[in-house]
Amino acid sequence: MKRLFTVLALLGSLICTMPAWAEEASSAAPVATSAVTAPASTAAAAPAAEAATPAPAAAAAPAAVPNKGDNAWIMVCAAFVILMSIPGLALFYGGLVRTKNMLSVLMQVFVIFSLVTVLWVVFGYSLAFTEGGSFFGTFDKIFLKGITPESVGATFSKGVVISELIFVIFQGAFAAITCGLIVGSFAERIKFSAVLLFTVIWFIFSYIPMAHMVWYWAGPDAYTSAAAAEAAGKTAGFLFQKGALDFAGGTVVHINAAIAGLIGAYLVGKRTGLGNVSMAPHSLTFTMIGASLLWFGWFGFNAGSALEASGGAALAMVNTWVAAACATLSWMAAEWVLKGKPSMLGAASGAVAGLVAVTPAAGFVGVVGAIVIGLLAGVVCLWGVTGLKKLLRVDDSLDVFGVHGVGGILGAILTGIFVSPELGGTGVYDYVANKVGDFDMGTQLVSQFWGVGTAIVWSGVVSFIAYKLVDLVIGLRVPEEEEREGLDLTAHGESAYHH
Repeated sequence: MKRLFTVLALLGSLICTMPAWAEEASSAAPVATSAVTAPASTAAAAPAAEAATPAPAAAAAPAAVPNKGDNAWIMVCAAFVILMSIPGLALFYGGLVRTKNMLSVLMQVFVIFSLVTVLWVVFGYSLAFTEGGSFFGTFDKIFLKGITPESVGATFSKGVVISELIFVIFQGAFAAITCGLIVGSFAERIKFSAVLLFTVIWFIFSYIPMAHMVWYWAGPDAYTSAAAAEAAGKTAGFLFQKGALDFAGGTVVHINAAIAGLIGAYLVGKRTGLGNVSMAPHSLTFTMIGASLLWFGWFGFNAGSALEASGGAALAMVNTWVAAACATLSWMAAEWVLKGKPSMLGAASGAVAGLVAVTPAAGFVGVVGAIVIGLLAGVVCLWGVTGLKKLLRVDDSLDVFGVHGVGGILGAILTGIFVSPELGGTGVYDYVANKVGDFDMGTQLVSQFWGVGTAIVWSGVVSFIAYKLVDLVIGLRVPEEEEREGLDLTAHGESAYHH
């Protein structure tokens, strides 16, 4: 325990001394989420001719008031995202493991959700969504200090706000499911205590900075002129400044978690008996139910990221709906051709692959773009869990990298193509001109590769260090005899079934 406290103290000191680097703002301000209070309008300076006579104080602009419909919509969407974790993700993963490890997976997802929720409220939200450096915010809102029922946060429309407490829980639900996604890569052989300690470290040093890099900005009301936009841009997150588009988490959630899972699968090692013992899913019924709950909850995940009950939210919702359906069909069809039979597991996996791939694009692309993204995701992610997995020689138990990593990378890159207005996309909004700006696909693709590359490298480095620290302090893997008996009994003293 002394070594554990020493490591945690070291981590805390690193957070407090994190550098606040800033990058130059990009020429076009991309859309990203924000929880900063909408800035009040400043009074114009008095004309020089009237300088001798004190001018009456200019009337302050009325404070923006949240629309009850927008508030209600984001509250519902936050609940949808929570449903994705518990029970959606838990059942999806639980059905894919063997009977003796069912409860261990349910427990990991359930407790990770609870743990990250507390960490988010204590300091996570503050570090992710306050103005600080390009990679971290500050501790100004620790324990949600200063956030009251009257506090508001910016949306993507000038003068339109939502209650900040709603944004806190919406983004907190994103953080929780991201950490939960990782456990599928090393299911059935990792210590429960190792999962929890790794989650704390990875959440602090990978999830929080990625969320800040991609989604933190000063809000649309700060973009009143070219000079104001330049100043506001310098306060934004690193990848926001680079112009990377990620509507709902292709980089922050899926690539980030998938890389952490891939590194974990390598470092924890392959399951005992792999290749000689049946590792077949014990309940595809649970997996189908879990996939369906994920699809349902994903409407909140993507459409809620519009932050308003608007046409933009409707576009994201339709794109989410159709992309998942297209990926289900393309995965099933490809599997049918290759294996001779379509499988329930393939259909469920295809749906999730489509949802993953459309996530960064949901509010930026037209319906045709979403259809293409979905169709490609089903086929490419099928290759990710078969051909690519063999090339990597890794035991990614539940194919986290093959679906979330490959799908997230594909979707992030295709966003840079199908956001083009000429291809039915929304384009990139220029908040200074108050219109869609000129679009350059080459420039946007460079920005998208910045997002993908940063997520891969950042999560890879943080994950490797975090796993090594956990292994040093408490060890990563359960003993072989416990693995053979099953983690339900050896780790939790319970059984999922008694028949």
